[in-house]
Amino acid sequence: MTVTRRFFTIGAAAGLVAGCRAGPGQVIASTTPVDPGLQPQPNAGYDAWVASFRGRAEAAGISRATLDAAFRGAGFLPGVVERDRNQTEFTRTTEDYLAIVASEDKVARGRAAFAQRRALLGEIETRFGVPAQIVAAIWGVESQYGTRRGNIPVISATSTLAYDGRRGSFFESQLMAALRILERGDTTPARMTGSWAGAMGHTQFIPTTYQSFAVDFQGDGKRDIWSEDPTDGLASAAAYLAKSGWRRGRKWGLEVVVSQGFNPALAGRGKGRAVSEWAAMGVRPAAGGSLPDHGAASVLLPAGPGGPAFMIFSNFNVLLRYNNSENYGLGVGYLSDRLAGGGPLRGRFPPDDDGLTIDDRKEIQRRLTARGYDTGGVDGVLGKKSEAAIREWQAAQGVAVTGRPSRGLLAQLGG
Repeated sequence: MTVTRRFFTIGAAAGLVAGCRAGPGQVIASTTPVDPGLQPQPNAGYDAWVASFRGRAEAAGISRATLDAAFRGAGFLPGVVERDRNQTEFTRTTEDYLAIVASEDKVARGRAAFAQRRALLGEIETRFGVPAQIVAAIWGVESQYGTRRGNIPVISATSTLAYDGRRGSFFESQLMAALRILERGDTTPARMTGSWAGAMGHTQFIPTTYQSFAVDFQGDGKRDIWSEDPTDGLASAAAYLAKSGWRRGRKWGLEVVVSQGFNPALAGRGKGRAVSEWAAMGVRPAAGGSLPDHGAASVLLPAGPGGPAFMIFSNFNVLLRYNNSENYGLGVGYLSDRLAGGGPLRGRFPPDDDGLTIDDRKEIQRRLTARGYDTGGVDGVLGKKSEAAIREWQAAQGVAVTGRPSRGLLAQLGG
């Protein structure tokens, strides 16, 4: 999906490309062998650009000592340019997105992380008014609860992209902001690492967003989002949402059920009505009871009238300030409910274009895995690994190699 973002994120849990987001396999985790393209390479043009930039930076108030420290060991990273120029623009269905960010395995790991940090998240909620489970869900989507924060040097990444020129002015502003962070003493060049596009820390702030919204929750004089301790990172995410208009005590939304004759033309963001009007049309909570009233609400039908339905309130739109994608907002909202103890969606998504339900797709993955093929896991989301596994199996069987799932494939794989 193509998204205009104030944050650029690793999105390791989500596996989506949006703006400058890196998906699974693009994250450079501390245990992953270093990609040679992410090591500084000789480049005379880059060196000349840096020399020119240093003059602009000094004129803007960056000290020579900070510049010397920042660029010591920094250099041109061709792998960063490659990632910037080869972003895969695609749209995940809402079903796939939710399966990625809130699989049962990820919910279980998220609940453990949530429980471990429950006291801290409660303090953050008290100060900023953003529910603990919402902050925890953003943490999960953005960095898999701090386990995928990225380790590419931000100075090298942003200076490479500023020199490259495709979005030169944007990345020069990020580089300048990163230098101001170093000038202030919040971190050191060695600790200032993140994604290939310069997104940093537990909740993946780009440098300009960090400058505007990061907070020193611990009161130690530094806004440290890079530490293993997620305190400042989580608090900064809450501060961002609070300053973006989060309304204390109000929900993001909830899963609902619409009446059989519901007019789908009434659904969509920007088509807000009073909750009482929706109730009169037969909209009701999927979990039972009565609809909560948190002001004007809209109904979303991401898979059409035959799939799950959601009622959203104004706080849903605040989530979109983090990533302007309805799937992102639904993913964070749904995951937050699961982290707080809620159950899976009650609504069922219709079969896909291949006539397969998510359970069918999971079964294809299970059967391939049982036969020794690597599908990358059993989540019902058929990505590149699953497609490669299908091709390998088809080739081994001497049948047409398509890599495509189908009901016929499911039958051919047997029980």
